[in-house]
Amino acid sequence: DQINTSNVQDLKVAWQFSTGVLRGHEGSPIVIGDRMYVHSAFPNNVFALDISDPTGPKVIWKYSPKQDPSVIPVMCCDTVNRGAQVAGNTLIIGLADTTLVALDTETGKEKWKAVNGDPKKGETYTGTLMIIGDKVIMGNSGAEFGVRGHVTAYNIKDGKQVWRAYSIGPDKELLVDPEKTLSLGKPIGKDSSLKTWTGDQWKIGGGTTWGYYSYDPEAHLVYYGTANPSTWNPAQRAGPDGKQIDQKWTMSLFARDPDTGMAKWIYQMTPFDEWDYDGVNESVLADLKVKGEDRKVLVHFDRNGFGYTLDRVTGELLVAEKFDPAVNWATHVDMKTGRPQVVAKYSTHANGEDVNTTNICPAALGSKDQQPAAYSPKTGLFYVPTNHVCMNNEPVSGGEYVAGQPYVNAVLSMFPAGRVSPGPEFGNNAENNNQG
Repeated sequence: DQINTSNVQDLKVAWQFSTGVLRGHEGSPIVIGDRMYVHSAFPNNVFALDISDPTGPKVIWKYSPKQDPSVIPVMCCDTVNRGAQVAGNTLIIGLADTTLVALDTETGKEKWKAVNGDPKKGETYTGTLMIIGDKVIMGNSGAEFGVRGHVTAYNIKDGKQVWRAYSIGPDKELLVDPEKTLSLGKPIGKDSSLKTWTGDQWKIGGGTTWGYYSYDPEAHLVYYGTANPSTWNPAQRAGPDGKQIDQKWTMSLFARDPDTGMAKWIYQMTPFDEWDYDGVNESVLADLKVKGEDRKVLVHFDRNGFGYTLDRVTGELLVAEKFDPAVNWATHVDMKTGRPQVVAKYSTHANGEDVNTTNICPAALGSKDQQPAAYSPKTGLFYVPTNHVCMNNEPVSGGEYVAGQPYVNAVLSMFPAGRVSPGPEFGNNAENNNQG
């Protein structure tokens, strides 16, 4: 409330600072006292600035990591980085080539490094991190390259890997207990992921974790979402009889114990995704009254156009409603099954075949992209930045998986909601939504 209607007109630029990198900057600076830590897109320079002088900052130190520029073509869809984190005298940042680096906040010198993936296989890093206690939580990027998603915990003291939990695959690699890990209040059962994939396709099945994390210290759970299945073309992911299969646990919300990585609950928002509605948007934790009852909830505004409220302790689905009236790909979410009721007209897959589909709302950008929402306990309202963009989706056959090469097999045209076809300023563009 220090900025209000009586003084907002007095706000003005005090100073500017350039990182020297002319690409997307999607992570916030961190300010601790009179010091600001700023990072850039590739090559992920980090600056420590003294901001005590109101006329402008002074550079205390600069960290310039050496990365192979061959990683750039493997990054979808810009060379962004969504943020460093600081704990005590240690700054942690994940680099584009998946290297996790710990820096001394006083000197900028490296304390340790850990390698999280292999760019030659299309694995990169565009996301943010979360520090919980003595652990750093890091995801991965690259679903558009057939990368299999995972989240990994590293020891903040020395960078040693503590655990890794995959989004898809065998139970022991998912870090789930078939009888104790829940989905909509019921045990997920043995091989919950493997049963929803054909053969070994899960090994290149996407579900990367390039988004954001939330943490509830009382429940001691960390929450995050997983991205699209790979490839985008649903006919290439369908069952042998052309049947649509869920492909768990892409497009899902996970709640995990940050000490062990074990999943407490999972909820899949878009089974057998046909539209690239990555489920990685942030989750806002709040204590709300839901249907007259006090609940500890997780609120997630998904790219698919539905806003979800779940009990963040149990994973019970409490609310699932459209937050954009333009959404047309599904009519509603069945509250018993948690499944969206897809409108056949806007499906890109039928009878095992590709379907060229027009005027799907939202586009792959989502009714809400990665720009974060906020909740005010004072007003009881959520503030949500939204997109009103639709698309035409043309799946493309062929394009078999090759490590390190794009594994997309679809062409999207995106345009404002209400338009039946893209205007000339959009054209037949591949997706360019700075995802990962």
